[in-house]
Amino acid sequence: MRTALIIGASRGIGREFVRQLLSAGWKVFATARDEMSLQALKDEGAHALKIDVALPESLASLSKHLSDESLDLAVYVAGVFGSFDGATQVPTAAMFDATMHANVLGAMQAIPQVAPQVEAAKGKFVFITSGMGSISEAESSMGWVYRASKAALNMAVHSARNDYPNMTLVTMNPGWVRTDMGGAQAPTSVAQSVSGMLSVIEKTKASESGSFQSYDGRKMGW
Repeated sequence: MRTALIIGASRGIGREFVRQLLSAGWKVFATARDEMSLQALKDEGAHALKIDVALPESLASLSKHLSDESLDLAVYVAGVFGSFDGATQVPTAAMFDATMHANVLGAMQAIPQVAPQVEAAKGKFVFITSGMGSISEAESSMGWVYRASKAALNMAVHSARNDYPNMTLVTMNPGWVRTDMGGAQAPTSVAQSVSGMLSVIEKTKASESGSFQSYDGRKMGW
């Protein structure tokens, strides 16, 4: 039986990763912050862990929870959008800090803590980023703090590959998805996005560590 960890599984993309992996027969560890989400994850068959990626001391407990596990797959889903404001608006320090903390610092703190378990299985560590984090493909400044945070996440993961030769690190664009963040007008369902990402993840080779990919199989431009 293969084992996975989904960081940020209370709803949306994270919860769908849990559902699809459990359906495929995986053993799944899944994190959430609130008791209702944790109970829902347990009811679905996951091993629920109470983790808040915004709190370093909470993330630090991941190593303890997973000390006896080898992870074939770890997925960092947790993140926030912040504001839709673009470059004509001054971002507040509070919004900037909250967005960068969840989207970048949380992921960077998770890497060294989860890496030993992923490397033990020669597994894959995937980080949900966004097409909005592509510098070369940016067509507007809308959500520019979010864009900057996802570009920073891409760099963090791409550079970290050099320190972890025994696991494959990937940043993954889930597409524009019908979630609380993506909105009802988004063209891609959560199930389609996650199914596509799992297919791409399965096909990703160790030689592609550090790559920026999309749920539909497209290689994203940095």
